[in-house]
Amino acid sequence: MTVELFRDDAYIKNYNSRITEIVSDGIILDKTVFYPEGGGQPGDVGIITINENDIVVTGTRYDNNRLVHLIEQPNALKINQDIEIKLNWKKRYSYMQVHTCLHLLCSIIPAPVTGGSIGDARGRLDFDLETKPDKEMILNQLNELISNDYLISISEITDDELDKNPELVRTMSVKPPRGSGKIRMVSIGDKIDYQPCGGTHVNKTSEIGEVISIKIENKGKMNKRIIINLLQ
Repeated sequence: MTVELFRDDAYIKNYNSRITEIVSDGIILDKTVFYPEGGGQPGDVGIITINENDIVVTGTRYDNNRLVHLIEQPNALKINQDIEIKLNWKKRYSYMQVHTCLHLLCSIIPAPVTGGSIGDARGRLDFDLETKPDKEMILNQLNELISNDYLISISEITDDELDKNPELVRTMSVKPPRGSGKIRMVSIGDKIDYQPCGGTHVNKTSEIGEVISIKIENKGKMNKRIIINLLQ
């Protein structure tokens, strides 16, 4: 089982690790800072360094509950080799900024989330809404929340606590992972936003920067897509 260091500290950019398994399209490590694709957030990319040779990691994903770092010709490597892993930090940090901003968007729109995705300086959420909200209002409210510099914190609740508070789950399409007995929670400020999330986030809202534009699309009678673009 890979130790997922990004769960507790999303700011670790590189780390020394060891290959524990080799699969057809990549390698599995004992520890990693690479986030696997999931919940609308892309898998991390970067570099693995072995004996001063760099190998490109083209993506990261779960495969049969194993966290796989995707590389070409993984069979050229060996189990128990010591390596250094290095994130493409610019891309990851942009994902963190967007992800946290989407949580702020959830705090503004009082409707269930039907889908979403995170990109580089750009993201979107789909809401179970009949009418389009005012995009200028959303833009102004988001930038006000960002400038107030709220802290983001990580905590846990039990499965039972979540069952007793189902309103904490905002997403209709993605359910919090269960099995360990603990649910990872992300909170912004004291009462801005609080919901289950396994992704990576910035430490405070001011790090998001500025939302420069909002676009709202009609994706059905009860489905409105809100797209945010951040200043790069």
